Amino acid sequence: MILRVANPIYDSVFKYLVEDLRIAKILISALLKKEVLEVEVRKHEYTNGTRDNISMFRIDFGAKVRESDGSQHLVLIELQKTWLETETLRFRQYLGAQYANPDNIGKEESHEFGIPMVTVYLLGHKVGDIKEPIIYAVHKAYDYYGNEVTEGIPDPFVESLVHDSIIVQIPRLHGRVNNKLEKVLSVFDQTHKDKYNRQMLNIDEDNYEDDTDMMYILRRLLAAASDAKLRQDMNVEDEYFTAIENRDTAIMNRDKKIAEQDQYITEQKNQIAEQNNQIAEHMKTLQATINSLVNRGMSLDEISVVMGKTIEEIKSIIG
Repeated sequence: MILRVANPIYDSVFKYLVEDLRIAKILISALLKKEVLEVEVRKHEYTNGTRDNISMFRIDFGAKVRESDGSQHLVLIELQKTWLETETLRFRQYLGAQYANPDNIGKEESHEFGIPMVTVYLLGHKVGDIKEPIIYAVHKAYDYYGNEVTEGIPDPFVESLVHDSIIVQIPRLHGRVNNKLEKVLSVFDQTHKDKYNRQMLNIDEDNYEDDTDMMYILRRLLAAASDAKLRQDMNVEDEYFTAIENRDTAIMNRDKKIAEQDQYITEQKNQIAEQNNQIAEHMKTLQATINSLVNRGMSLDEISVVMGKTIEEIKSIIG
């Protein structure tokens, strides 16, 4: 059965989706590939409320995870989602603010340490020529000779200064469902977008009927599709992005016109330069001819008659 559900690529729908802590737990567990025991939304939520020149949705989670050895610890999840190609500096600025946030400092006995952090980027655009839809940029520690250091790692001091990143290229999903994470992310796959309404996705629920977590996510998105306020919020986002697209199109056309004008001017300059070279070569030929006639003993009057030029013109040629 095909379900028409709200498209979570929209900030408003995505926010509605992950505000459900069960879904946040499912998503974070799939991203980290670890058992997540608890999830909470951090007290500061960052969203792009100004709508200046970019759409970037941000939300912070605290997740208690259990490692394979049974140990448990808190991890900060800094999740950022954007539709548009974004300067990495914007991500870095936000990340710097998170490092400086005193709420992200933990305490252990007599000293403080930074809580381990994982940054997640859900991108509505492609990153260069990287074909893989999901990229794990994981830090490791090495000695001087390039050998990986494992003894004593992870260490609170090291974990306070570095972090791992997970990058998801939504346009690269293209129906791939090879693992748990790709299955969860399949609800973002824009190949399911409704032909007549990009705010909706057409999802075959039969593909998920044996997975209670995925069915729960679909029900949440189904509820979002019938929510009047969310539909209005999506309309606002569409208006915003239409304005952005129109602006970018106008800029692109302007830049194209400027480039064409620059090319025309360059061609004209090249033609003028070529003409000047031809004139210079012609003047050299005339000078050589006049000098040859002078050396033969001809007067300027005689040369004027032979060359069909006035005496003044001949004088200007020979300088």
